Amino acid sequence: MALSNLQKYILNKGLEGRAKTVIKAVLKKFYAAKKNQPKEEDQLNIITKSVERLIKKGLVKGIGVKTKEKWFVKEVILTKKGLKKAKELLGQQQELPFIKKISVKGGPHARGRQGVSGGKK
Repeated sequence: MALSNLQKYILNKGLEGRAKTVIKAVLKKFYAAKKNQPKEEDQLNIITKSVERLIKKGLVKGIGVKTKEKWFVKEVILTKKGLKKAKELLGQQQELPFIKKISVKGGPHARGRQGVSGGKK
C-alpha cells in the first residue's frame, strides 16, 4: 500500500507518543520545514484528507466532533495495523535525492571476484 510523505509523517508521529495519539495541530509542523508552503487553509484541507484516507485504510482511528454533514477530526490514534505499518516504515531506508551514476564498463567494480580462492588447494 502506497503512502504519501504526509501519511508516513502521521504514522511516525503516532509511534513517538506513549498513547499512540497525535493531535491535529502537531501535524501542521510537517509543513514548517517546507520552502513552498501551501496556504494555511490548504494545509488543513490536505491534512484532513490524508487522515481520512488513513482511516479508510484502517491504519488510524479519528477522534473528534460529528455534525450533520461531516466529522471534524481533532486527533488520531494508531490501530494495530497502523502501528505495524509505522514500525515497518522505520525499518525502510530513506530515499535520498541523489542521481544514480551509470557504471563504466571496465571500471574498478567491473572486475568481479578475481583473485579470490574458492577453497582449499
